[in-house]
Amino acid sequence: MSERLVVVHPDAQAVAAGAAARLLTLLLDRQSVSQVTHVALTGGTVGIATLAHVAASPLAHAVDWSGVHLWWGDERFLPAGHEDRNEVQAHHALLDSLPYLPQANVHVMPAAREGYTVEDAAADYSHELATFAELGNAVPHFDLVLLGMGPDAHVASLFPNHPDARAEGLGAIAVHDSPKPPPLRVSLTFETISSADQVWIIAAGAEKAEAVAQGLAGPEPVAAPASAVQGRSRTLWLIDASAAKH
Repeated sequence: MSERLVVVHPDAQAVAAGAAARLLTLLLDRQSVSQVTHVALTGGTVGIATLAHVAASPLAHAVDWSGVHLWWGDERFLPAGHEDRNEVQAHHALLDSLPYLPQANVHVMPAAREGYTVEDAAADYSHELATFAELGNAVPHFDLVLLGMGPDAHVASLFPNHPDARAEGLGAIAVHDSPKPPPLRVSLTFETISSADQVWIIAAGAEKAEAVAQGLAGPEPVAAPASAVQGRSRTLWLIDASAAKH
């Protein structure tokens, strides 16, 4: 049975530091029993701060990064190298400091280019997910999916009351008319996220308090997407005191 745990830290930096420590511990624990670990990363202020804390930790050197595969929960459909892309920020915060992480293990969501649509990008990412899946599955076995959460309770690029969020049977989807710019994005689906062994939702700030309350109240995928994602063995909410006030 899946467990749900809420951990409250004093502030956003403590959330990021705590998430980084937990991530490194998870990687080391998984590598004691498995040669390959699949993790989906998130962007956002606290998500990128988490990666920076990982880079600064001595434990980062104890991880065998050659066995770690990194994916993304969502991405802005912008040209390669654009500073607003999650993968660009992740490279600056962590990935560029990991010389033993094979480039082939970094599964970047495709960038925008002439003649290439967001549907093409979602289809290509779904194909790459399937390439690393076990027989009969559409996506790899994710040990962990990291998610940020917006004040509207969206996770990845699955937004409340948004038709793109309800797609089924796909590893990744194209998102149109995102209420948060840019309008075009690629996102993992509810099904893909909830296939993970663990899902961690990271949130900080008073503006997230109502969304946290909605997310913990019960499954309402249309109104509060954060409430509809859970890990198969554990769902962990890592929040600060301001986000916990409701």
